[in-house]
Amino acid sequence: MPAPDRIRDIFIERASLPLEPAFHANWDPTPRTSFEATLVAVRTEQGVVGYGSGDTMVGFEDYQHLFIGEPLMAIDRHVRVLETITFHAGRYWPLEAALWDAIGKSLDAPVADLFGAATHSLPLYASTGAVARPDERAEMCQRLRAEGFGAVKIRIPEHDLETGIATIAAIRSAVGDDFEIMVDLNQSWRMPGDTRRGLDAADVSRFLDRCRDYRLFWVEEPLPLDDVTGLESLRGRGARLAGGEMVRTWPELLRLAAERTLDVMQPDVVLAAGMLRMRALADVLRPTGRHFTPHTWSNGIGLLANAHVAAGVGAGPYLEFPYDPPTWTIERRDFMLTEPVRAEAGQLTIPRRPGLGFTPDPDVFPLSGEL
Repeated sequence: MPAPDRIRDIFIERASLPLEPAFHANWDPTPRTSFEATLVAVRTEQGVVGYGSGDTMVGFEDYQHLFIGEPLMAIDRHVRVLETITFHAGRYWPLEAALWDAIGKSLDAPVADLFGAATHSLPLYASTGAVARPDERAEMCQRLRAEGFGAVKIRIPEHDLETGIATIAAIRSAVGDDFEIMVDLNQSWRMPGDTRRGLDAADVSRFLDRCRDYRLFWVEEPLPLDDVTGLESLRGRGARLAGGEMVRTWPELLRLAAERTLDVMQPDVVLAAGMLRMRALADVLRPTGRHFTPHTWSNGIGLLANAHVAAGVGAGPYLEFPYDPPTWTIERRDFMLTEPVRAEAGQLTIPRRPGLGFTPDPDVFPLSGEL
């Protein structure tokens, strides 16, 4: 029996794309004038190289010795080590994505096949990031429908819910009833230093009651996830409750699944609790009739990591596709890739190349061209 291939090196590279014009993300009080990306590379003793991206990986250098010399295929061990580090430090789940990329390449298989190969194509919802005028959003949604998208997610300013209601009404009038509308209220977490007052359950209840006639598919992050009583009070108001994108631990995800306060669970595999645990979460949710569809708002690499897990387990009914032109384009989102991840008639076809199926741009990450 041949000796197992072991992890030889772990490398981290960082890059930044200037944004002009700036991107006004609804969840960030400060307009974004640059977009940062971190690439994690895992190289084995046999020369297999896997890549991941998502969170910043700041401080990971203090922990990479815990993986060097270990068997590449010992993924359960690697995930448990990452969980211990997450308790003490940052969110280092991009490393798991890099490990799966390397495992897929070693086995000559797409990662989605290793996760179950439930499907090779996923319906998408276009996920916006900025707040726009009602007429602008309505016009955009008409274009999205013409491009083949069947759903959109919009952002609403938390202290101007009336404009949000007007936007939803304009979209529904423009696209008719055969197009799904999701709303993200961005209330479950805050950017560092953002101490603005959030919405309470009464605010959101009135908002949902006003939106009932417009048939929202879901309302995302309507309240902090630890406000179980508040979330329970929102049930039965005409929209599914969604959330979980930044949940930090596997036990917390299991608690949310057991409480059944969310109809749609959305942990991001490169920001929350990783790829292996999301496979298990999908199994937990499936018999309950609730939806599992991960958050994907990082970059094209993070999008693909989530897409491979989603395709493997048959997530849905839609996968998030960050797309809000002209200020958030596919080219901006995926500036670190040789080929941006594109939608085809509102669908994402999972790459059939081994691993996660992407190539980092060596002009952005020079080290990737040398490994």
